[in-house]
Amino acid sequence: MKSNFNSIIKSNTPVLLDFYADWCGPCKALAPILKTVKDEMGESVKIIKIDVDKNQPLANKFQVRGVPTLILFNNGKQVWRQSGVLQKENLIAIIKKHS
Repeated sequence: MKSNFNSIIKSNTPVLLDFYADWCGPCKALAPILKTVKDEMGESVKIIKIDVDKNQPLANKFQVRGVPTLILFNNGKQVWRQSGVLQKENLIAIIKKHS
């Protein structure tokens, strides 16, 4: 996963990582919002869900201390990060701003 992960975040397409946990209520609220964002933005963004319980080394690497945590990458660089639930319009605006 590690080499594949690095090639994914170095993509020319913005990549939004969603660090979540199955037991997290706000994460469950965020899931349908992310699906709607993906449906609206299509191929102009990649959204990758990362379960912090199953991917502890990755969560530690990005210093994820709470879930949900969203991190946006563009060309391999972290361009934005926030914890908590955001509304669809906010997420789309953030992704477009950093694309």
